[in-house]
Amino acid sequence: MKAGFWVAPEGDDSALTIMPIGVEDPLAGCTGTGVVSFLATAGSEEIIARCPHAAKLLPELGAALGRQKADQVGQLFDLTELGAEEQDLIGQVLGAGEVSGVVALTDGIVAQIQESVMPGLWRVRFTDQSGVLVGDYLEVAAIPGVVTKAAALTTETIDWGQPPDGIMNVLPVLTEIKERMAAHKPGDESHTISFTLLPMSEDDMAFLQQTLGDGPVHLLSKGYGTCRVLSTGARNVWSVQFFNSMDTIILDTLEIGDVPMAARAADDDFQDSATRIKEIYEAYFV
Repeated sequence: MKAGFWVAPEGDDSALTIMPIGVEDPLAGCTGTGVVSFLATAGSEEIIARCPHAAKLLPELGAALGRQKADQVGQLFDLTELGAEEQDLIGQVLGAGEVSGVVALTDGIVAQIQESVMPGLWRVRFTDQSGVLVGDYLEVAAIPGVVTKAAALTTETIDWGQPPDGIMNVLPVLTEIKERMAAHKPGDESHTISFTLLPMSEDDMAFLQQTLGDGPVHLLSKGYGTCRVLSTGARNVWSVQFFNSMDTIILDTLEIGDVPMAARAADDDFQDSATRIKEIYEAYFV
């Protein structure tokens, strides 16, 4: 086994890919620069004129961003009532930001989330087992509510049996995780265990993974570096891994706490995003 709490199998390129197969990414290839380039094209004025509902939505989103705080419940804006062209325009304006992910829900429903180029403003799309879209909305929040709700459905505590021969440090690590899980309350500072510095054998890691299990949330952040955030099957226990430009793990941790900050928007982000969306609206929609 390679170093790391979670690694992709040999030859599998899914280590840094979290979009589900068969689910189209509506914002693929649309970055912050791409948003401005699209709105500056000759045909964009005609498209904007045909999309009054999308134009009306932008200042509403700006106002929501301006009053949002990181510790507050998110504000939702349903996109299903908009026509296809208006939805496409909204997608072009919002673009694709740094954080994306998938959340596995009950009955085969999958939530696909994508942060816009305005941090704190997310698009959340739900598909059923057949890949059919069953929900589509925008959410102003530090992290979409579906992430925290799904993560809360995991196991409240952990127990383990007799570990195999060859273990080194997994038992004290499991004890520490269990104690931190029991003590954690929403809003508390997260507790971090770093495997980069802690010697763990392959048997240690295998037993740790087996005990914690797999969780329903997979997130990927591509800010100043690449960071993968995975929920485990144990409540409030997250695998947080940072990668270099060669996709090699440079920091491998478990966080016991709320959704890791590496994937969340902060209070300053909301204010900056409110200003940004206001500037776009005034420049191209008024």
